[in-house]
Amino acid sequence: MTEKLEVSRADRGFFGQPRVLAHIFGVEMWERFSFYGMQGILLIYLYYSSSAGGLGMAETTAAGIVGAYGGAVYLSTVLGAWIADRLLGSERVLFYSAVMIMIGHIALAALQGFHGVAVGLILIALGSGGLKANATSVVGTLYRQDDPRRDAGFSLFYLGINLGALMGPLLTGLLQSRIGFHWGFGLAAVGMALGLLQYSFGRRELPAASRTVPNPLPHEQRPRVAGIAAGAVILVVAAVLAGVITPTNLALVVIVLTAVAASGYFALLLTSKRVSAIERSRVLGFLPLFVASVAFWSLYQQQFTVLTIYSDKQLNRDLFGWEMPVSWVQSINPVFIIVLSGVFAAIWTKLGTRQPPTVVKFALGTIVMGAAFLLFLPFAHDGPNATPLLAIVGILFVFTVAELLLSPVGLSVATKLAPVAYKTQMVALFFLSIALGTAISGELAEFYTSDDQTPYFLALGTIAIVLGSILLAARRHVMALMTGVR
Repeated sequence: MTEKLEVSRADRGFFGQPRVLAHIFGVEMWERFSFYGMQGILLIYLYYSSSAGGLGMAETTAAGIVGAYGGAVYLSTVLGAWIADRLLGSERVLFYSAVMIMIGHIALAALQGFHGVAVGLILIALGSGGLKANATSVVGTLYRQDDPRRDAGFSLFYLGINLGALMGPLLTGLLQSRIGFHWGFGLAAVGMALGLLQYSFGRRELPAASRTVPNPLPHEQRPRVAGIAAGAVILVVAAVLAGVITPTNLALVVIVLTAVAASGYFALLLTSKRVSAIERSRVLGFLPLFVASVAFWSLYQQQFTVLTIYSDKQLNRDLFGWEMPVSWVQSINPVFIIVLSGVFAAIWTKLGTRQPPTVVKFALGTIVMGAAFLLFLPFAHDGPNATPLLAIVGILFVFTVAELLLSPVGLSVATKLAPVAYKTQMVALFFLSIALGTAISGELAEFYTSDDQTPYFLALGTIAIVLGSILLAARRHVMALMTGVR
């Protein structure tokens, strides 16, 4: 064990991190290129008129669909994590999920109208969920629990995500504005194909632990599980055909499903005989972090709902006489991530054991996110195309600081607090907090109006600040439950 630990710490071939991290970095970068590239133009595709190449939906309904889709992406991490833990292992699920994502983008590009949206978004949501939870889990297998590079490694992994997130909206938005929406969707498909190709060459170098099935499902139970899965699909289809699930209530449906799934996961982890007393205490310590994460993401993910509408209607996008595409606003945050992620990684590495504990980082991230919403208030009464672009750049800078305090740290702490028998599913639980927050962001868009934005931004910003302050005040109690995990 000592020899293995020395080898691990000696492997610094990728910016001071294990060399094999580059392969996961690459597939995640291209997957984010396709994901954010498509999402950058999805909302306006839904509510733009048919004469502008869109589908002509109401803005609030379109925003609800985008929020529900985003929530479904993270909700499907539950399925991806379960398959990894019980059937295939994280690495294999990651690979097959990437294939599904590519097919989904092709469907969205090739099929016209609502059929293309439905088929494409379902495949992308399922594939993205499988890839997200398992990519994070595979990164976790590269480090020992006590490796001080761990948080820095996750921050570097996060940099790969945001390189893709930067380029995706820029290029798909440019194609959409010049040629048409389906060309932008097609470019997203090409990006995912490149990621899959790169990962295929490097996947064999990943550690054997990435392919381990921690809690194999007995063969005699597999027919029963398959029957349950088929029944769930039939139930959803029947609900859609009967009009129980509609575009207008889709976000609410995802909120309810996610809340039920999260409650079930916490109940499972807290009652399972495969979870020790120390692991159970750590799960309890994760609960307040989960709540803070939901609050954070319900505001942060409005970049793809409310902020997109704001950018289309009220932002002055004139650049020296040329109007930049709406989707380009979504590339501002990744620019700051690319610049600041290395800074944050260096800070955490430099501070080592003296860095703020995870609870404090979560609390500060939630507070700063609330403050970012309050920064909209001076511009709440701007008329059409009147808000300066520099103002949104400044606000998104604050978004970024909040994100770096919470998101990569959340991925890391989920792997550290995870019970041995449920390691990937614990990561899925963190993604369920993102699912819940993302779906809520779509539901909240119903209350947004350009006529009087002050109550909207003031209420949401204040709530986030209060929740973050409560977590900060309770930090010692939470850390005690985490039993040695900082």
